[in-house]
Amino acid sequence: MDKAARGAKVGEAQVYAQICVDANLSATLKCDAAHCRRRPVARTFASMQLPSLVPRPPGSRSKKKPRPIRPEVEAHVLDRITLGRRLRVARKQFGWTLAQLSARSGVSITTISRAERGQLALGYENFAALGQALQMDMGSMFSGAGVKTAPFEGPVVTRAGAGVVYRGLSFSYEFLGTKAVGKQMNPVRGTVHARTIGGPEDYARHSGEEFVYVLSGAIEVYFEDGNKVRLARGDSLYFDSRIGHAYISVSRQLAKVIGVITSESSHMRSARAGDAG
Repeated sequence: MDKAARGAKVGEAQVYAQICVDANLSATLKCDAAHCRRRPVARTFASMQLPSLVPRPPGSRSKKKPRPIRPEVEAHVLDRITLGRRLRVARKQFGWTLAQLSARSGVSITTISRAERGQLALGYENFAALGQALQMDMGSMFSGAGVKTAPFEGPVVTRAGAGVVYRGLSFSYEFLGTKAVGKQMNPVRGTVHARTIGGPEDYARHSGEEFVYVLSGAIEVYFEDGNKVRLARGDSLYFDSRIGHAYISVSRQLAKVIGVITSESSHMRSARAGDAG
């Protein structure tokens, strides 16, 4: 076969091979197009498994760090009967009648009597007044059942959910640090249940100063002098708690707050004595 004939056959073979390649490619594209019409692209991508970019050496699996174990805590709920029994025992120790305790605390005889029988939930103003008259520290009044209290000398830890819970008239209190007595501050984690203010009797008045910080939701704080302050999550308020005040929740869910109530300072006692003079 001469050189020209061999060249012609090679050319025909190359053309035939290119035709086969084009035909296969066209068939593949048609198949892929049909496949794409049958299956969503998202599912195709979801089914893809990408190889690891950095292969791990044998035996080098990452181990999850164990979560630290929190100490078990037990919530303490102080019911009205238990609080009432404590108030009655303290009153009897002084040898006072209901009328005598009423005169010293400013709380009505009916309220004291019903509270001692566990028939009435007290608000902060009333149990603060009774505690002051009976010389009962908040730590002693709201300590958990069977929990021994001690004078405040060192750090006092209250684990999450381990405070002493008391449901008042319009406020649920979780008293913190109740194992220590003689504190100058009473820290409370609370839930504001009240939605409206019924009248002057809803305003609390007690000695000291008060701080409130909103953890969630929103509240409005009303003062008997006509002022009103709206607080949302992260807002805080500090005020003289001798001024009548009341909290209400204004968010869809009941607001949760952190409150700190202080005892009456020497400066406040001096100022009050000066005003009286």
